[in-house]
Amino acid sequence: MVRRTPLLPPRAQRVQTDTSLAIVNVVLLLLLFFLASGSLISAQDTDIDLPTTQELLPEQLPSPLLEVRLDGGLLLDGEPVALSQLDNMLEGGQTLYVLMERTAPALDLLELLAQPPFGSLNVTLVTIHEQADT
Repeated sequence: MVRRTPLLPPRAQRVQTDTSLAIVNVVLLLLLFFLASGSLISAQDTDIDLPTTQELLPEQLPSPLLEVRLDGGLLLDGEPVALSQLDNMLEGGQTLYVLMERTAPALDLLELLAQPPFGSLNVTLVTIHEQADT
């Protein structure tokens, strides 16, 4: 019996590198970095000044502006309005600007915006920024 020898040399086997160790090292380094940098800022050192609302001239505010009072009253462009009247006064797809006192609970605003008149409106919250006196 005659033995055949291959004409081509045998293929060299490729070595596949395992990158899992490198990935674990990177993740551990990121964890250590965030742990170290997060502890540099003390929560007692940060001071947050909440915005304040002032009486502004009506021409400085966007229109139509719905102002939500702490007592639950609503003002549309400075005029008292009931929630049931908003459907008749505003068109669907219109942008309604909403201004609310900063000390009011956020849940009150969410409950108000869940009412039927607000379903077809684009609602934009208005915030008033003050510049510090220098």
